[in-house]
Formats: sequence, structure tokens, C-alpha cells
Amino acid sequence: MLRTVIHYGFHFVVPLFIALIFFPRQWKKVYLVFLGTMFIDLDHLFANPIFNPNRCSIGFHFLHSVYAIIGYGLLLVPKKTRIIGLALLWHILTDQLDCWMM
Repeated sequence: MLRTVIHYGFHFVVPLFIALIFFPRQWKKVYLVFLGTMFIDLDHLFANPIFNPNRCSIGFHFLHSVYAIIGYGLLLVPKKTRIIGLALLWHILTDQLDCWMM
């Protein structure tokens, strides 16, 4: 139960604080970008079973692969994509934290 609360708190609550603290003038837009990164979890639809609470997403699903993570890191370079890259890497970090808690 605690693992689930931490995992989803890091996906939904912490990004709100990140947006409010680091991007106060555009916090709504930034928070929506963070929420939008949940779409990388669509890669779970290609797994069997689709959801396995004891499976680490990192390295298993293609949008959670090392190559994808490198791509997310590269999004930090151009200013136009920096927030998207930050949000995607936060999503990956949150999923990695979940893996460590298994």
C-alpha cells in the first residue's frame, strides 16, 4: 500500500509542487506537461499481462528503455523541449523508485 501511495504521489503530487515552485508563472502548463508524460505508459499495452505490479517498467517496456531515456535526456538541451524532457525523466525516475521498492 505504501509503495502505491509513494509511486502515484510522485507521479501526481510532487510534479504539482515542482511546477508551483520552479515555474510559478506557468505552473498550470508545466503541471499538464508532467501529467501528459503518463502517456508513455501506453507501452504497457504491448506487454502480457498488461499490468503486473511486480514488474519493473524500466528496461522492460520500450518507452522505458535505455534508448528512450537517452532520448528524453536529449530533450533537455533545446529550450523549447526542456520541460517535456524534465517531465519524462521525472516519470522514469518515479518508475525507477518503484522498482527499487520492490
